[in-house]
Amino acid sequence: MRLSRYFLPVLKETPSEAQIVSHRYMLRAGMIKQASAGIYSWLPLGFKVLRKIENIIHEEQARAGHIPMLMPTIQSAELWRESGRYDAYGAEMLRITDRHEREMLYTPTAEELITDIFRANVSSYRDLPLTMYQIQWKFRDEIRPRFGVMRGREFYMKDGYNFDLTKEDALHAYNRHLVSYLRTYERMGLQAIPMRADSGPIGGDDTHEFLVLAETGESEVFYDSEITELKFGDRAIDYDSVEQCQAVLEEFTSRYARTDETHDEALFNQIPEERRRTARGIEVGQIFYFGTKYSDAMGATVSDKDGNQVPVHMGSHGIGVSRLLGAIIEASHDDKGIIWPEGVTPFHCGIVNLKTGDAEADAACEKIHAALIAQGLDPLYDDTNERAGAKFATMDLIGLPWRITVGPRGLKNGVVELTSRRSGESEELPPEAAVAKIAAIYGVA
Repeated sequence: MRLSRYFLPVLKETPSEAQIVSHRYMLRAGMIKQASAGIYSWLPLGFKVLRKIENIIHEEQARAGHIPMLMPTIQSAELWRESGRYDAYGAEMLRITDRHEREMLYTPTAEELITDIFRANVSSYRDLPLTMYQIQWKFRDEIRPRFGVMRGREFYMKDGYNFDLTKEDALHAYNRHLVSYLRTYERMGLQAIPMRADSGPIGGDDTHEFLVLAETGESEVFYDSEITELKFGDRAIDYDSVEQCQAVLEEFTSRYARTDETHDEALFNQIPEERRRTARGIEVGQIFYFGTKYSDAMGATVSDKDGNQVPVHMGSHGIGVSRLLGAIIEASHDDKGIIWPEGVTPFHCGIVNLKTGDAEADAACEKIHAALIAQGLDPLYDDTNERAGAKFATMDLIGLPWRITVGPRGLKNGVVELTSRRSGESEELPPEAAVAKIAAIYGVA
């Protein structure tokens, strides 16, 4: 993509309403624009990252054997009355009435609707286990929307729902989701720690939140420092294996890690003092097992092996897709701008032409641009007439992990400059070698 043909409305000044780093940089980098309080338009750069995150989630859900679907954003109030949540949910729910005076709502979550789909189509234990998920817009009418996408009213969310015959089967689904979430977050360059949490209006006794440590986190967290040394990595795992999934759960949840809502000071004090940590955390996902809470209320039953009708055991599992952009920026930035991890960067590499209009520099940039595209990569070529300092400032602000700088002086020596955004280190390489190195970094060489 040529920057001269792209829509990238960067801002030099920080908007006054932006209070935290991610909100400041998302506005300044032209990723989002506020439409109304807590509601944003996603501009091309932000939309590209949103799609990168969404694709990683889809890939890891498929790996775990979960089935994608899509439900409507507008739901009937009658379903929520069946579960008992319509009146209990509170003022965060946006309630509306259609022209026929039917009570509707803009979905904050979809346990009721997925349970209605299940009970209409599944009647036998032979169809279990079953896990379906969607990535869909949600709405919660926050009393004080702030911090940009971190606490907005409209948000993009992955929500999944499992249906199982027994509690043991449902807890395996819970563990399977924990494993898939660990893989998902690590692919995005994040360490998201599973912490014992409160279930809130979803309900259920078993729940873990995944939190990214950051100074601007909304939750106070307490944890054993050993947990920050754990990495899932690229290990192979059989998602059908109860033992393997349970082992991962035990590995990542056996050490103390809790939010302030479930913190137990006595248990925390049993940790050696040098390993006790208190920090702030950003919630980026949560998994729940809530048993038969919804199936009992809404009559979601199946026949078991003996022909008896039994309520199914359920759980729900969410990832805040739009919130993740803010969390990644909060965890990965400097005073110049964003530093995208390679897994979610909007463009794989930036190309900066130091002398647009110079025949040799233009030709070299065109060749590098074409070579990167031929490798299946997506570069952003700054072919504008801006001065060099402004081009570098834009590249630093939008945070592409790698930059190739092309200028007449270097070309005379047959080299271009390849710079790492994260480390700031540069090296001079022949153009072909720079392209090859970028391709190798992204595993396409």
